[in-house]
Amino acid sequence: MTDLAMPRFPDGFRWGVATAAYQIEGAVAEDGRRDSIWDTFCRRPGVIKNGDTGDVACDHYHRWPQDLALMAELGIDAYRFSIAWPRIQPAGTGAPNEAGLDFYDRLTDELLARGIRPVPTLYHWDLPQPLEDAGGWLTRDTAARFADYAALTAGRLADRIPLWITLNEPFIVTAFGYALGIHAPGRDLVLGALPTAHHQLLGHGLATQALRAASSGLVAISNNCTPVWPASDSPADQAAAAAYDTLHNRMFSDPLLLGRYPDLAAFGVGEAGLDCVRDGDLAVISTPIDALGINYYNPTRVSAEPGAPLPFRLEGIPGYPVTAFGWPVVPAGLTELLTELAARYGDALPPIYITENGCSVVDEPGAADQPRIRYLDGHIRAVAEAITAGVDVRGYLTWSLLDNFEWAEGYEQRFGLVHVDFATQARTPRASFAWYRDLIAAQRTNAAAAS
Repeated sequence: MTDLAMPRFPDGFRWGVATAAYQIEGAVAEDGRRDSIWDTFCRRPGVIKNGDTGDVACDHYHRWPQDLALMAELGIDAYRFSIAWPRIQPAGTGAPNEAGLDFYDRLTDELLARGIRPVPTLYHWDLPQPLEDAGGWLTRDTAARFADYAALTAGRLADRIPLWITLNEPFIVTAFGYALGIHAPGRDLVLGALPTAHHQLLGHGLATQALRAASSGLVAISNNCTPVWPASDSPADQAAAAAYDTLHNRMFSDPLLLGRYPDLAAFGVGEAGLDCVRDGDLAVISTPIDALGINYYNPTRVSAEPGAPLPFRLEGIPGYPVTAFGWPVVPAGLTELLTELAARYGDALPPIYITENGCSVVDEPGAADQPRIRYLDGHIRAVAEAITAGVDVRGYLTWSLLDNFEWAEGYEQRFGLVHVDFATQARTPRASFAWYRDLIAAQRTNAAAAS
C-alpha cells in the first residue's frame, strides 16, 4: 500500500460492495425456491472443485441482518446484490412466488433504513432450470420470459430502487456457460453459442422497457470488460487481439450503445449478421440506458491461432503480481479500459459505475491482508486517474463483501472483505475491511470540508 494520499473523488460518488444470490444466499429449497441451472450443474461429478455447491453458501438468506450490520459498519452507501429468478418464478414463468418477493422486500427496506442504496441485479446467472430445459438463452422465448420476470419484480420493489441492473456479464454466460461448458448450464457449443449473446441482449432491452414502465429508477447493465493486448507487434497477433476485443467487449457494448453489432467475420458470420437477429431487435437492445456497469479484473493478452474455430489463443501476462486465482494485477488496465470506452463511444457512453473489482487472496482471519489492500488501493487510484482524464465514473463497488461460492472454484477462492468460516458461518472482517471503511470515511470528511 502506498503512503500517498488518495485523490478526492467527486461529490456524490458512490462507494459500495457487490454480491450475488447463488453465491451467498443458500436456502436453495426454502420458501418456494426451486432449481436454477447452477443447482443442477453443481450435481454433476467433477465440475466444481471439491464437489462444493451453493446449497448453504454464506447462509445469507437467514443471516442477512448480520450482513447488513457489517455493511453499515463499513459505511457504504450502495449495495449491489442479485435477485434469484427461481425465488420469484420457480418455473421461470407464471405468477410470482410471494415468499421470494417478501425476502427482497425486507432486504430493500432494511438497506434504506441504514442509508444504503439497493442496487439489484435481475440476472446473475441463476436461470430457472425449466427455462434451460426449454432451450435456455439459446431460445428467443427466454428473452421475453426475462422481461416478464423484470416486470413482476418491479411491481413489488420499483418505488424504492434507485438503480436497476438487468444482466451481469453476458459475455461470461455465453463463453463459459454455452461455448466452453465450464459454467452452468455446461454446454460446449463453441461458436454455436453466439445466439445466447443476442438473446441476452434482447432480454436486457425488453427488461429495460418493462422497468421503465413500472419504475422511475435508473437502468444499467454490468458488462465484464477487458483491455486486450496483442502478444507481439505481428499483424497476425494484432488481428487476433482485434478479434478477441470484438467477441469479449464490442459484441456486448456496440449493440447497446450504437445499435449495431460489430463485424463478426472473424467468427464466420457473414455480412447478413447473426441468423437469430430479427427486424426491430437492435432498436429494443439499444433502448437508452442510464448507466453502464463495468466489471474489471485484468487485461487479456492474446496471440494468433490460425485455423482454429476461435482465431486467438490466450497468453499469460508476465511481469505482474498475480492473485490467488492466478490473475495478473494490473491497476493501470482499468484506467486504460475506461479511457478506451470513452474514446470509442464518445457521447453515446452513459455514466459508468464500477460494479465489480476485487481479488482473491490466500489468507486467514487476522492476517495482514496486504495483497488485497494493495489491490484495492491501486484500482481505486486507477479510477481516479480515469476521472481526471474526463471519464464520467459515478461509483465503485468492490467484489465482494463476503467470501462466497466462487462458481467452478467452489469455496477455494476468497474475495471477501469479510472472512467466512463456512463450517460455522462466523464472519470476521479482514484488515481490508477496515482499510476500505477508513477510505470511505475520509472521502466523506474531505467532501464535507470542501463544501
